[in-house]
Amino acid sequence: MSSLPRVQKDDRPDFIDDAHLTELLARPQADAAEVQAIVAKSLAKQALSVEETARLLTVTDPALEELIFQAARDLKTRVYGNRIVLFAPLYIGSKCVNDCQYCAFRRSNPEAIRRTLDDAELREQVLSLEARGHKRLILVYGEHPDYDADYIAASVRTVYATKKGHGEIRRVNINAAPFDVEGYRKIKASGIGTYQIFMETYYHETYAALHPKGTRKGDYLWRLQGLSRAMEGGCDDVGIGALFGLYDWRFEVLGLVSHSLYLQQEFKVGPHTISFPRIQPASGLKVDDKWQVSDHNFKKVIAILRLAVPYTGLILTAREKASLRRDLLAFGVSQIDAGSRIEIGGYTEAGDAQVLEREQFQLGDIRSLDEVMAELLLDGYIPSFCTSCYRLGRTGEHFMEFAIPGFIKRFCTPNALCTLQEFLVDYAGPQTRAAGEALIQKELEAMTDEAMRRMVTERLEAIKNTEARDLNF
Repeated sequence: MSSLPRVQKDDRPDFIDDAHLTELLARPQADAAEVQAIVAKSLAKQALSVEETARLLTVTDPALEELIFQAARDLKTRVYGNRIVLFAPLYIGSKCVNDCQYCAFRRSNPEAIRRTLDDAELREQVLSLEARGHKRLILVYGEHPDYDADYIAASVRTVYATKKGHGEIRRVNINAAPFDVEGYRKIKASGIGTYQIFMETYYHETYAALHPKGTRKGDYLWRLQGLSRAMEGGCDDVGIGALFGLYDWRFEVLGLVSHSLYLQQEFKVGPHTISFPRIQPASGLKVDDKWQVSDHNFKKVIAILRLAVPYTGLILTAREKASLRRDLLAFGVSQIDAGSRIEIGGYTEAGDAQVLEREQFQLGDIRSLDEVMAELLLDGYIPSFCTSCYRLGRTGEHFMEFAIPGFIKRFCTPNALCTLQEFLVDYAGPQTRAAGEALIQKELEAMTDEAMRRMVTERLEAIKNTEARDLNF
């Protein structure tokens, strides 16, 4: 197994100006007229500048906060409708050369159980996920020489090749170390969807304190520009994220928006997704809790990100408790994981209780996929496993060409209904099936395009009454 490529000098700029972002947040609270003007720009589906985002972050007046929340609800509906895309994380290995103070997998944690799935174990995990109805996975790897670009590419191919009956994984996303351009090319060639790297914190001093010198992750710029190299290496869908609870949540929002705008400027397409996980209990956790983010401020994180980056998917993970996730979906979330277990081998070996020594952090929601699906359906959402854009070449800049004018919505609801029908026929329990059939009928009745309604109905019937699957628009 070859080693990870050494950290090289990256000539791209450090676009995070701590002093400037801090000064923006120190300005007086925006007044009603200013907030209304910024919100109007968002509702026109225009991305906000860092300065405009900062003005929303200064708001503490309850009436103005509610204006922001309502705008986020409206914008989410206008861009994404009532769809929620579902996926599951699959942890491949917990070896790591880094020593991040907030992570149970850090190299200095003696409590962590180190393990890497072999090929047979990986196939076993995938079959278990497919048997529950999953079609989309994100594979997660520690940063270690054993998990180089060749290894990641090989594991992706194993996942795609693992099928049984109607079970198959149609999109594999990646959360792994930053690579050089050639490493990304190898991984992209395996057929991945999104490549995701979390900056963790954008504030330089905190980043340095949490990521010791001499570790690969200790190089701020190498990580900051990791997705730029990914884009250069052909990964046109990338995902950014920050771990909330390491520094001021408002600064991290500005860091994420700055990163999004930088990618848009440099590559003509921003991130495909933004993640905003909060610190949760973990084995040997060593983080000051002074930066903990309250549930109220967490709602502001989601709402303001939705307004700042209208066309970027927002991911709310199972780190959060089920009741809170249910409340937060309306404020701009477009993707969630469900039925998640993050212990290595957890989909076949874990019981009802989590074992912190076997996972990177503790999850707040370990309900089954079927339970989450039932709740979404009863709340009026369309759970979607759609992968059509990725598989038909509507990715990166091409996706934005469809999405920004709003044309993509014409494809998304029909495709979501088809993948929902697959789940209802092949995997759903009785309650979920009844709720899903009722929602599908409601959505069909709401379609104003008669030709599209006829085509969707025909495909839904084919899925229900034949072996036809993977029928997409």
